[in-house]
Amino acid sequence: MSLRWEQVVVDCRDQLALSRWWVDVLGWEIVGSDEGDTELRNPEGGATLLFLNVPEEKTIKNRLHLDFVPDDQDAEVARVLALGATRVDVGQADETWVVLADPEGNEFCILSAR
Repeated sequence: MSLRWEQVVVDCRDQLALSRWWVDVLGWEIVGSDEGDTELRNPEGGATLLFLNVPEEKTIKNRLHLDFVPDDQDAEVARVLALGATRVDVGQADETWVVLADPEGNEFCILSAR
C-alpha cells in the first residue's frame, strides 16, 4: 500500500477556539495555525486533527465521528462535560458508550474502558 493516514479534517466556524478546546480535552499540541486552520498533533505521534474554518453552521449528525477509549469512562465524561461538551442522543439507547458533542456540535464518543 502507498497510502498513509495523515489527518482528520474538522469543519468549524471558529477553528482557533475549537482547536484550543480539543487541546484541553486531548492534551495534544498545536503544531500549526493561521487565519483559516489549526492543526493538532498527539505528542506521541500519529495522524493529526486539522480544524478548518468554513462559513456554514453544522446542521445534521456527523457522517464520521471520533471514538475515544478512557481509563475511567465516568471520570472522563464528567471532565469533558465540565470543559463544555454536551450530551447527545443519536438513538444510541442504553449502549456502553457515551455520545457527546464539542462546543460546535460535532459528535464524538467516549467508549467504555478496555
